[in-house]
Order: sequence, then C-alpha cells, then structure tokens
Amino acid sequence: MTHPTIRPLLDGLVFPEGPRWRDGRLWFSDMHAQEVVAVTPGGEREVVARVPGNPSGLGWLADGRLLIVSMEDRRLLRQEADGSLVEHADLSALATGRCNDMIVDAAGRAYVGHFGFDLHERARFAEASLIAVAPDGKASVAASPLRFPNGTVITPDGRTLVVGETFGGRLTAFDVGDDGALSNRRVWAELGVPPDGICLDAEGCIWVAVPRPGGFLRVAEGGEVRARVDLDGWGGYACMLGGEDGRTLFLLEARTADPAEMSGRGNGRIRTMEVDAPRSGLP
Repeated sequence: MTHPTIRPLLDGLVFPEGPRWRDGRLWFSDMHAQEVVAVTPGGEREVVARVPGNPSGLGWLADGRLLIVSMEDRRLLRQEADGSLVEHADLSALATGRCNDMIVDAAGRAYVGHFGFDLHERARFAEASLIAVAPDGKASVAASPLRFPNGTVITPDGRTLVVGETFGGRLTAFDVGDDGALSNRRVWAELGVPPDGICLDAEGCIWVAVPRPGGFLRVAEGGEVRARVDLDGWGGYACMLGGEDGRTLFLLEARTADPAEMSGRGNGRIRTMEVDAPRSGLP
C-alpha cells in the first residue's frame, strides 16, 4: 500500500544514492551526474563536490571533513576545508569491483562495500567484502565473503553493524569491537528481496530500499515487515530519516540503475513522507 502523504522534494536527478542527514540538510550522491548534493527540506540544493569517478557512500570524520566514495577508481576521497578533494585511501588492492556504499562511525572509521564483480558488464557474479578504513587511511578487510554489501547502519551504542547483502536478499549483523573489528556474524533478517540503502529508527526497525519490485520496507529484526511503500515503475535505491524531529523519511528513487538505460536527468527523484519512529544510530 502506498503511503498517502508522500511528497516530492527534488526532481531532475540522474541516480540519487548514499543519503545522509546533517546540519539541517539531506546530503546525497547523484552518482551518474558525478555530484555530491545537499538539499534543504524546502528543496534548495547545493552541489558541494564534483567527483569524476562517480560518488556513492558519504560520511564524516570526527573533525567534520567529508568522506566520499569514488566508485570507478576505487578510492575514498576526503574534502578539505577549502573544498578540494584529496585521496584518503586507495582501495583498489582490496576491492574487486566498483566501490559503493559506506558508513562512517563516530570515531571516523569507514566501512566501504564494493560490487565484487563488473555488474554493469554482466560479468559472472563474485562475492565481495566490507573494507574498514581507519581515520588515518589504512585499509583492511573487515568482513568477507558478502553477496554485494550495500547499505549499512550502526546501532546507537556503536556495538552492532548491519549491512544489506543485495544478492543475498538479507540483512546481516556483526558485533563491533573496540578496535572496529567485526565478529559474530548472523542473519538479522531474511528479506526475500534485494536490499539496497537502509536506515535505522528508534524502535530498532530498519527501513530498506528495494530496487525490484520497487519500494521501501520497514523491517523488524527477524524479518517481520511492519510497513511498506510500493512504487509503480520506479525502484527504491536508498532512504534516510532526518528532518527537524528525525521523522521525515527521504525516499531516493530511480527508474533504472543500469547506466546504459538511463535517460539522464529525470531518471531519479527524491520524495518524502512522515513516519512515527524517528531516526536512530548511524548514518
């Protein structure tokens, strides 16, 4: 059932991904437009960075500097105070496909997923890993194998990380150690559909963007679906809770994720709806 209070926020996008709520604005990557954008709840947008390698996951170091995943060259970039982009970490030795979504914890440690294979060229599927990047840029494999690690959340206590495995049709949880090491792998929820971006609410449920069949699910641990938004002709690719009270759910949608089929600006959009349980944890 489609929620009756869904409202348009931003049209004319190519492929919106990686949404984050910070400082009164929604930050996101318009991936195939090669832009990182921030938009107010009123729809005023600003391009905050241009990334020729296609931006994806976003996050911030403890000192407030922005981190951006550069997909095609498999690097993690850092935006300095003057707006320039520098290399924070080269992930090409660890990532066997395009780098993708990311979460950054309170200490500035980043966890970056990657495809594992060339999805757009229809290559044979291969499992991937979640790469941990320390605040100083040192990278190592944190968890493997994963079936296309994608959207990721961390609980408010910082002790549990949940990642969506797109080609596994599930959400997978890990305990997070003091040093950021991931252990005690377990299934958080079997979904039966491919999860993309995810976000966590204060009741411990996770909102899941689903590309096909297009929509968004609110899922409790164990897999119970508490709410759903169905889309007609569009796919759900990412979501984020934000707004002044944390109860605005930002829905990032696109007609297709295949670059060969994209129609340019107009392929993507962002809409919003109000929910009862506010944002919690990270991102």
